[in-house]
Amino acid sequence: MSSTEVKTPPPDSPEFLDELPGEVEMSLFDHLEELRRRIFYSLIAVAVGAVGCFIFVKPLVQVLEVPAQGVKFLQLAPGEFFFVSLKVAGYSGILVASPVILLQIILFVLPGLTRRERRLIVPVVLGSSVLFFTGLFFAYIALIPAALNFFVSYGAEVVEQAWSIERYFEFVLLLLFSTGIAFQIPVIQLILSFLGIISSQTMLSGWRFVVLGAVILGAILTPSTDPLTQSLLAGAVLGLYFGGIGVVKLTGR
Repeated sequence: MSSTEVKTPPPDSPEFLDELPGEVEMSLFDHLEELRRRIFYSLIAVAVGAVGCFIFVKPLVQVLEVPAQGVKFLQLAPGEFFFVSLKVAGYSGILVASPVILLQIILFVLPGLTRRERRLIVPVVLGSSVLFFTGLFFAYIALIPAALNFFVSYGAEVVEQAWSIERYFEFVLLLLFSTGIAFQIPVIQLILSFLGIISSQTMLSGWRFVVLGAVILGAILTPSTDPLTQSLLAGAVLGLYFGGIGVVKLTGR
């Protein structure tokens, strides 16, 4: 009686790369339970990070006040600065906990990824993290000062500059995180090209729509209405988009 030998596809062959290593069947309930556990761990990490940042919230607030260049801040209602401190600690806690959050996302999606798709995890996670924090840095040193300088100079001869601490931090935190999200464009391009949805040539051929979209995105994401801030963000988005095309071309797609 002859036995049928199961041959293992050679590494780097399409069959091998498209396999699910260690594939385990999970029911819908098991998937939901796994998702609940990953969300729970992420929330715990955010809570711990937020509490830790709240302990040092005053130095964080002072750092975020630097772009205002000595403008006087007012507390216009009882507890206003306390609630601002909670917001700053919350956003900072998310940043501190971001490695744990990324790890939980990876652990959740990893069982459903083929070997080919798993090769994309490290560059996507690393590139996304670097670009997000680069976006925060760009907003802090360029976008926020440009917007604040415009508002200060526009009303310098008419009004005295004394701002609500809450309104200022709503402006700063929104601009920081929206810029960090906008800087994810090359990562999205890489994923779409890897999945075969769009090629670098198609991305390049639609540059006119991208320019229009970058201008609209700059107007939407910047909480200020000054053209300088919107132009800076739109220019950064265009640079990231065409840089993403270059990265996709290097991958041969």
